[in-house]
Amino acid sequence: MRYGQFHRGGAVRGAGEAPGYGGGRARRRGVPAWLALAGCGVLLAAGCSPPDGERAGPGGSPPGSPPPVAASSGASGAADASGPPVKGSVTVSGELAKGLESPWGVAPLPGGDLLVASRDKGTVSRVRADTGAVTQIGRVPGVAPGGEGGLLGLALSPDFASDRMVYAYFTTESDNRIARMRYGEQRPAGQQLGAPDTVLRGIPKGLIHNGGRIAFGPDRMLYAGTGETGDTSLAQDRKSLGGKILRMTPDGRPAQGNPEAGSIVYSYGHRNVQGLAWDGDKRLWASEFGQRTWDELNLIEPGGNYGWPEAEGKGKGGKAGFREPVAVWKTDEASPSGIAWAEGSIWMAGLKGERLWRIPLKGTAAAGEPEAFLQGKYGRLRTVVPLGGDGLLLVTSETDGRGSPEPGDDRILKLTVR
Repeated sequence: MRYGQFHRGGAVRGAGEAPGYGGGRARRRGVPAWLALAGCGVLLAAGCSPPDGERAGPGGSPPGSPPPVAASSGASGAADASGPPVKGSVTVSGELAKGLESPWGVAPLPGGDLLVASRDKGTVSRVRADTGAVTQIGRVPGVAPGGEGGLLGLALSPDFASDRMVYAYFTTESDNRIARMRYGEQRPAGQQLGAPDTVLRGIPKGLIHNGGRIAFGPDRMLYAGTGETGDTSLAQDRKSLGGKILRMTPDGRPAQGNPEAGSIVYSYGHRNVQGLAWDGDKRLWASEFGQRTWDELNLIEPGGNYGWPEAEGKGKGGKAGFREPVAVWKTDEASPSGIAWAEGSIWMAGLKGERLWRIPLKGTAAAGEPEAFLQGKYGRLRTVVPLGGDGLLLVTSETDGRGSPEPGDDRILKLTVR
């Protein structure tokens, strides 16, 4: 398996990322500016200066590297009127925040501020949209960071305006679990998160492949991407919560319409899901770490089997009914984490790949080849947040023990995309 060395105590780590990864930022600074990326809608208020004041042009894989592969949609030039342009662009319009430690999950608040989880500190901070000021609002009790585990995904209740509930996916000494906490802004700073109410417990944990992304879907149900912790047998075990996408009510009960009554398992056969996003037609997409060969972007169907560990990458659809990925990448080009949908495309953050991928969509297929932007410019990329329209936020991940942090890392960048 593609394991690397974890910096804390030399423990083995792995999520399809590079072993012994470090000393690379000086090299990254020399990457040409033709590598760019694209963003989304409502821009946050000004107040942070652009990192370089530059506009990134259309991008792609670096010369000499194997190209990513997309499912064919018949597109050979500009997409038709029903799809996005085949070629996109990205403008880095500013830096919302910097100096963050191991940022992972992000939950946008009404009004534009953000809640940001620190994987290794187990804390949640509020980032102001107008100034970029970072204030810790609380610590999640019971978080046991280690390897790829810790405080991971965040999501706000669909009824946040009335119930003020913040959901968190995190690793404990015994499992991964999801809990919700009431956010009381009237409380003293640093003590604004109430006691956790556990919604779901018993998700397998490990040094690697803990999944961790959570999101509420258009149906107001809670979805969670999990990993198989390095125990490949869990992915095909329908009774295990490891290597799955889960769908549940806000209280953690099996959602009506799930593939199997009484079960929260929505899809299975996954290795390590860290990205979840819905497109404009409410279809669910997920990014997934491969092993040595292919990382994947998948269109998620209820009850779908995505093949791990029996199959990986393209050409698995004929094997026992496994679902085919829509796009795949060599693992050193991606190692994907968060994804978002904006301007007709999926935008996918790459950890080992240190780039943002754009996958233009036409219905359920790719409308063109994936494009790479910002390669090596900001290091490892963890989370992408849609703001509506052509605005995105992009969160770096240089302080997670595998990057080469520089002064100011980690950062939240503001992007405008097409």
